[in-house]
Amino acid sequence: MYRYVLSLFFLLTASGAIAQTSTLLAPDQVPGGGAINIAVSKSDEEDGDNYFAEAEKNEKKGEFNEAMTLFGKAAFEYNNAREFVAYGSALLRLSNIHLIMEHYTEAEQVVLNVALKNYSRIGNRKGQMDSYNQLGKIYFAANKLTQSLWFYTQQGMLARQLNNNPSYIDSMLGIALVKVKKKEYKLASKDIVKAELFARSVKVNQFNAQIKSTKNLISEKVNSKEIRRIK
Repeated sequence: MYRYVLSLFFLLTASGAIAQTSTLLAPDQVPGGGAINIAVSKSDEEDGDNYFAEAEKNEKKGEFNEAMTLFGKAAFEYNNAREFVAYGSALLRLSNIHLIMEHYTEAEQVVLNVALKNYSRIGNRKGQMDSYNQLGKIYFAANKLTQSLWFYTQQGMLARQLNNNPSYIDSMLGIALVKVKKKEYKLASKDIVKAELFARSVKVNQFNAQIKSTKNLISEKVNSKEIRRIK
């Protein structure tokens, strides 16, 4: 089922559906010489909202296959309604379900081939930043550390431009975890200290637990390395 949903989005992209705009007919093409706009049904957006809400409920219950299908339907309806910010949000949530289920290729392609292009086309920089974050997570989980580091870095750069402090801290934590996985513990430690100091300076507390757990992880890795060296 998830491959069917993914194929649907690739079909939308290939056919140019996400780039649709209201079609305006020339006066000489319309009886009476007037111009008309092809209307977008409000029900499409409402259907998208309903599918999205149901997808979230299923995700919370751990029913990921159903959540995946519903996020896909929500994205389809938002696209029809030309609600492209909501469309991108549904795509990122769909990608995250793929990530949870360890469908790394599908998770990557939904963001790279659809969500990121959508946000770029409409000039939504926050959406681009969130897409970079999602790609950082995907590549980290797939053990593609060079790509993960690049996208976390791009997220951080855009977060600074947008003055989005939480996203900037999140990017630094992502970078630190990549360096831990690469066994670059000194560099990771510097990044986590930088993130901690910055979070205090801007009074952002939501990452305190994550900062603490990452610091503990670095300490465990360093201590383990020292024990192996002594032995």
